[in-house]
Amino acid sequence: MSIIDKIAAAVTPQPDEDKRAEATAEARAAAAPGDWLSLVIDHHDQIREAFTTGKLAKRAADRTAAMKTLALVLNGHSLAEEIVLYPALGHADEKAHAAQAYLEQTVAKNQMAELERIPPSDEAWLDKWEHIEGAVLTHMYEEESGWFLELREKAEDQERLTLRYAEEYQRYVG
Repeated sequence: MSIIDKIAAAVTPQPDEDKRAEATAEARAAAAPGDWLSLVIDHHDQIREAFTTGKLAKRAADRTAAMKTLALVLNGHSLAEEIVLYPALGHADEKAHAAQAYLEQTVAKNQMAELERIPPSDEAWLDKWEHIEGAVLTHMYEEESGWFLELREKAEDQERLTLRYAEEYQRYVG
């Protein structure tokens, strides 16, 4: 992990596993089956699973495969949020949250690009992977513990958000 990564991690403390699990359960309770929020949480679960797979991988080929799996779901998910949900947050008078969400996802994409340049057999690869995981888990916590609960309450056309979110995710993931 670079010195900048270490400073960022120290300045932005991460919620612990119990807090994250509580936020996920609360968001799941607020979601309706098949709505945009339930889709988001399902994708978050896939992202968490991909991070675990990558952390446990010992061989370079397995790490590369885990990185590709993570990139597919993470990119499809983030693009659907950026195209559909973050603008809806802005329209729901949550512009600061929308701006922060865009920024965090841009940083994660840059970090993933850096990860691709690190040989998967290096210890530095696992350090970068874990750094990205911490940032993404914190971002998902912010969404599940507040931002998306607010959007669920404030957005007028929930059905449209569901259709558009699913469409954009599918466009990328196919």
